[in-house]
Amino acid sequence: MKNKITYLIDDDKLSIKLMSMLIAKNNFCEEIISFHNPKTALDELKNNAKDPSKLPDVILLDLNMPVLDGWQFLDEFILIEFSKEIVVFIVSSSIDPSDLEMAKNYPIVKDYIIKPLTSEKLKQASLLIENEVG
Repeated sequence: MKNKITYLIDDDKLSIKLMSMLIAKNNFCEEIISFHNPKTALDELKNNAKDPSKLPDVILLDLNMPVLDGWQFLDEFILIEFSKEIVVFIVSSSIDPSDLEMAKNYPIVKDYIIKPLTSEKLKQASLLIENEVG
């Protein structure tokens, strides 16, 4: 699978900036769309659920955010019927074993990446995406 669109969902603007630069440098995808508010991302996903050309191939999701945290995002995300498969990676600074364990309860979460995101971690994610869909 060629990763065309990646959604970055993180309330930290510096994290989004740094991850965007790293993603671009590593040719992880063709287009990055970032959201500082997970609710806005969910609304966008719901609006485009039936149009695969407007949906991301990959979502990089932070956990600890105000308004709606990563777990609440996932709980709503799994209720949406999408016209294509979307791969989700949690990208969090949390090393709490309960977070790592909880991620396993969501089959759509392909991996739990501990910040900071690195070129090596992006390469591993790319391999998981290829094996998952391609």
